[in-house]
This record gives sequence, C-alpha cells and structure tokens, in this order.
Amino acid sequence: MAQKIIIDADPGICDALALLVAMADPSLDVLALTAVAGAVSGIQATRNLHYLIGLADPLRHPRVGQSDNTDCSADHMPAGMPHLQSLNGRFGLGEIDPLVPDLHNRRESAKLIVDIVREHPQEVRILTFGPLTNVAMALDLDPDLPLLLNGLICQGGATQHTGDVTPTAEFNIWSDPEAARTVMKSPVGKILVPLNVNQGPGLSFEDIDRLSGLIPSTPVGEMITGLMQFAVRANRQHMPQEAVSLPAVSALAIAARAARFSTESVVLDVETAGDITCGMTVIDSRPFRSGPTNAEVVTELDVAAVIDYFCRGVRRIAVSSDGRS
Repeated sequence: MAQKIIIDADPGICDALALLVAMADPSLDVLALTAVAGAVSGIQATRNLHYLIGLADPLRHPRVGQSDNTDCSADHMPAGMPHLQSLNGRFGLGEIDPLVPDLHNRRESAKLIVDIVREHPQEVRILTFGPLTNVAMALDLDPDLPLLLNGLICQGGATQHTGDVTPTAEFNIWSDPEAARTVMKSPVGKILVPLNVNQGPGLSFEDIDRLSGLIPSTPVGEMITGLMQFAVRANRQHMPQEAVSLPAVSALAIAARAARFSTESVVLDVETAGDITCGMTVIDSRPFRSGPTNAEVVTELDVAAVIDYFCRGVRRIAVSSDGRS
C-alpha cells in the first residue's frame, strides 16, 4: 500500500524537482502539498504548487494548502549571503513565471494538515522541505495531532556542520526558530535530515548535461531540464561549488524508503535568541542529558541511491505526464 504523505514546501528549484519526483512515485500517496513562506513568499509558494500540479497532472491531484504570507525569509538573510532569488529565479522556478488562476476553494495550510491527518489517523506522515511554521501552527490548532500522525520528516538543521545562513544556523530552522523549537519539543516522532547529510547527494554540471539528454522533450521534461540548467548557471555564478545539491530529494528518498540511512537518537533543541546563535540546532551530548531523546537525526545516507531515485523519478514524471496530456 502506498504511504500517505503531506509535503510542506516553499518551492524554489530543488523543492520543485523533489515535488515532481514525489508525484510520480507509485510508493507514495501524496494527499496534499501545503505552502509555507521561506525561500519564496507564502503567496508565491502557493502559486508554485498549483503550477507544478497543473503541469505534472498526476493521476491523483494533491490538495493544496494556501499561505497568504507576503513575507519571504530570503529577503532578510545576512549581508554577504547570495540572495535566494539569484539561485532560484524571481518566482522560485528559474525563468518560469507560474501564472495560475486564483484559488476558489481556499484552505489554509495548517488547517488542511489537521483535517487530512484527522481523516486518516495514524496513516499520514508529514515531510517538510521548508520552515516549520505550518507544522507548529497545526500542532497549536490540534493538540492531539502528535497522536494521530505517522511521524514527521524534516529537511533542515545543522548538527555536525556549519550553518548555511549564519555560522551556526541552517536556513529552514533560522527562518522560523520559534516554530522549529515548538515542533522539536513536541511528542510527535520525528526524523531530522540535517545539512551535512542532505547536501551530500548532488549532480555535477556534467551529470546534469547527460541527464538532460535522457529526459523526454515533454512539457514537464522541458521544465525539469530548464530548472536544472538554471541551477547550473546560478551555482557557477554565485556559489563556490561545482555541483547542484539535492537536499529536498534526500529527505524525500528517506520518506519513500528509496535509500538506506542511519540515525542517532538525540535530545534536540533550537536556539531562538542571539545575534549569532538564533536558529542554531542544539544537540545535548552530555553524559547526563537534560531529558529523554526527542528526535532521530540522520547521520548517514546512501548518496548513490538518492541520485538514482531522482534520475528515475524525473524521467518517470516526464513520460507519464505526457501520456495523460
């Protein structure tokens, strides 16, 4: 039986690619895509989700959670950091302007999460690619949610690695540290896929050139190729690395059980104050811990399996969506 999941995302390019792979994966039943502000505003995230679903046209359309947040965490990043718009494009999807009609049946993301989990108690797992704002709000709306969920997988945090926004903080946690702390301290079972692990799987620029030649020239295939090529150009211009990392795909592969991984049980907290430490993911490694373990942190991941999962997934969605057009 396919695993029921809700994906909460702020789709820039990597999230968009992972969402397309998820919608094509027969082992996953993607019940909803919920928009959160982060790499793009909540309003833009909502539009991007609708655009991706409309273009991919999966056999079963996920429901969409709306965010009316006009703010964007990327606009408040510390000086000297490359702006996420330069890495993802003006609207988050490279050169694409995702024109979609306004929603008629509007459902706020946190409320939709609660409703779907209550419809399928103990069956739904939430997978987050962005800040944890919506999950924290859902926990506030329904205190019984931890008992009804089948777990939570979060892409984010810097546990054995320097941060990517500040020396101590990773973007998703830094964007809403209060929400992250609420979620980490909640009793829901959770797996954290931190920066040092989720940045491991990546495609070299030569890999992307080869993969682009293997993806069918369908509308979805052309969009995937365009997103990857945009990421190559942006990384060459703005980042000191010779590969495009796939952090959201790493978390998705874990959710889909498509790659082997190892975890460590930890006592985890999030710092919510301090000019340097706000958003820091803190693991209590003292011999006498402050409390029981509250999270599983991924320590190792089969990188080759993640890349293989991604390559098969983008080819599958490109072919299958054309067959339904």
